[in-house]
Amino acid sequence: MLIHFVNLFVKITGWPVQFVCFRTKILYEDKEAQSRRIKGKAIVISNHTSVFDYAVMMFVFFGRTLRYQMAEVLFNKKFLGPFLRTLGGIRVDRNIYDFSFMAQSQSILDEGGVVGIFPEGRLPRAGEERPLPFRPSGAYLAMLSKAPVIPVYTNGSYFCKKRAVVLIGKKFYAKDLTDPALSEKENISLVNDAMRQRIIELEKEYNELSVF
Repeated sequence: MLIHFVNLFVKITGWPVQFVCFRTKILYEDKEAQSRRIKGKAIVISNHTSVFDYAVMMFVFFGRTLRYQMAEVLFNKKFLGPFLRTLGGIRVDRNIYDFSFMAQSQSILDEGGVVGIFPEGRLPRAGEERPLPFRPSGAYLAMLSKAPVIPVYTNGSYFCKKRAVVLIGKKFYAKDLTDPALSEKENISLVNDAMRQRIIELEKEYNELSVF
């Protein structure tokens, strides 16, 4: 309950600031199939362009509390760490063999919540192909939880003259992408590749638009 209250407070008080900094324009692949409204449990995935991606997604899906998986480096910061924990951030320790974040994510989904994931796992470096290869934990969570996956593409234009644009794709289910003839490991790889491909498709759709 506290997490939901804190998220609502941050959204209400931060709305004028984010409006000036991001001026986010929201587009839809198919608004009837998936709008900004999320009903029930869901996994939101997107490309990763900036540390501000999370803030943008908070306001895009204003009506729901997004519990995002976040790197341990953010939680290790003196003031930012406690703030992210209060917002409900899910700590992911990338350098140790600890999968407690998966159990926490599954628990949130079991309770009908929304989990946000940046499947690339880190910000791309200059010259690297984008999006980066996806880490398989998101695909495994989608298979395990049976929650719908909502793909989102962001152009990452924050704090500049060009408006931030977010393109919300149609939701899909991991079960529709799996092959019963394959092993679990092979199906995780199959779903993982499909998730990355959906982000690539949304990026292409964004680039083809001529409304800006």
